Formats: sequence, C-alpha cells, structure tokens
Amino acid sequence: MSQNFQPPAPTPTPYAEAVAPAPARGGNLALAVVAAVVAALASAAAYGGIMNAIDREIGYAAAGVGVLVGLAAGKLGGRNPVLPVVSALLSIGAVYLGQLFYIALAMAKVGNMGVLDVLDKIGVSGLNTVWKDGMDFMTLLFLGLAAFVSFGAAKKAGD
Repeated sequence: MSQNFQPPAPTPTPYAEAVAPAPARGGNLALAVVAAVVAALASAAAYGGIMNAIDREIGYAAAGVGVLVGLAAGKLGGRNPVLPVVSALLSIGAVYLGQLFYIALAMAKVGNMGVLDVLDKIGVSGLNTVWKDGMDFMTLLFLGLAAFVSFGAAKKAGD
C-alpha cells in the first residue's frame, strides 16, 4: 500500500514576505534636459563670478557646478540612463563657459571697460584663444571633476 506523503506546510515567520523593490521612477526626459541646460548656464555664470571674486579656481566650485546640473537632470528625468551622460557633458560645458566668463571679467577689469566691450573687441574666439593659452593640468582636472560629480549626482537623484 502506497501512501502519498505530504510534508507539513512551513510555518510563516515575520520576515517570510519578500519586500518588493520600489518601482522605477519615471521622468520627463525633455524637461530634465532643459532644466539641466538652465542649471548649466546659471552655474557657469556663478562659477565665473566666484573665480573673479577670489581671482582663482577652486575645486569645490567646479564640483558645485556638477551637483547642480546633475540634480536638475536626475530629479526631473528619473532613472533614464542617458541623463548622467548628458549632465556630465553639460557640466564640462558649464565649467568651460564659466572659465571664459572669468577671462572676460578679468580683461574688463584690466581694460577698465565692460564685459560686453571685451566681447565686442575680441569676441568668443579671442576668449577661447586666451583660455587655450592658459590651459593647464588644473583646468582639465576641474573639467573632469565637474563631469564626474554631475554623472554621480544625476544617477543618485534619479533613484
């Protein structure tokens, strides 16, 4: 005689229920990119102004640019995998523009004229030439720092 043997059902424990992971946070990609561009432009102006006020570059300011751009992208765009890359690129552009703005402010101060007068006389290409002539390892380090921080901030804010 064969009997069907069934083991007893396990007794439930307080931790037996699996915790479901949080659903992926969606976002608006277009709005996130627009917000990141606005944050990049605003932080570029602030970065150049800070550099002008203290007459040098500091890493915290470059990291701040990255944080602002990354947070703007991540908060509005959610977990979109494109946003960390976009925010890193925008942060590099923002630090670059901030450095150009600093050069224009410094030239305006030396020439005792307005920033628009500097732009009228030498233009953006002239500012870029001055930037390239003065570029060193620290310049590249600050560009990379902003990109690195922005990438991480966008990923973290998107979670």
